[in-house]
Amino acid sequence: MIVPRQDYPKDEMAAVVPVMEETLSDSLEEFETSHDSRSDAVMESLNVALVRCVGDPEAVMLETWESWLLTMQVHSAVFAAVDPGRETVTCKIRQEERHLITTGPQAYLNANTWLNAFYLAIICREAARLDMLARIPVSLLRAFGGALDEYTYAWVETLQSFWLRRDRDELGTHLVRAVDLSAAEHARVIDADEMTQLRYPPIMMLYRYLRNDPVGFNDALADAINWHKDYWTADEDRIENIHGVVTLAPLAIACLAKANGLPVEVQTEYLPDALLDFAWRGEFDA
Repeated sequence: MIVPRQDYPKDEMAAVVPVMEETLSDSLEEFETSHDSRSDAVMESLNVALVRCVGDPEAVMLETWESWLLTMQVHSAVFAAVDPGRETVTCKIRQEERHLITTGPQAYLNANTWLNAFYLAIICREAARLDMLARIPVSLLRAFGGALDEYTYAWVETLQSFWLRRDRDELGTHLVRAVDLSAAEHARVIDADEMTQLRYPPIMMLYRYLRNDPVGFNDALADAINWHKDYWTADEDRIENIHGVVTLAPLAIACLAKANGLPVEVQTEYLPDALLDFAWRGEFDA
């Protein structure tokens, strides 16, 4: 199945990349000590990775892969620094060891940021970072981050249980709860369209993956891509939003499936081939 991506102004997007990169570099200068800079770097690094995929939809260029690697490093680092037992933690950012002062509760360290960090670590096949993220207590994420829909925490618990290979009954309980709470009628903070079209689909993809159901998985993936496109083309504001360029959560689950032998039969620029195939394996020390 082929799903074409909506058009983006490639020349205009390419023109802003140097400015975005400079802003990100400024944030990284204070990354070790400034919580404001960490919050900015989380947002800016992901935006750079996404905007690069406008002009490089298959993510075959070195600069594109470096951007994805960097945003994975940034997202993981801010959670690695959540360690009350230490004064600093050492994390690699752009091939440089950074010594981050550890943090207490910060608004940007919420469950939504955790989910992006987890997705990025899957896409970059970073098992050690996934181990670290999976051990961050959900109670801590609740304490850190403002008002979020309850499904978010059930989905975090599902992914943590899955990655840490906890009891299957426990995993099943969290998964069923995530499915139930991702129904449109439970949307309180986000709107019903976002819940149905963006938040629910990767949960169903994981369910089909766990059942080792290639047909069901690819049907769920196709639904996820089509709903993603429907959501991000619904109005002019969404069409211009850079977060529509790549289906981050479905891409992560598709990477997980492909790495474990499940075929991925949907072809689309929403799933950059080089990220899906981990084409840069072994080229970088992450």
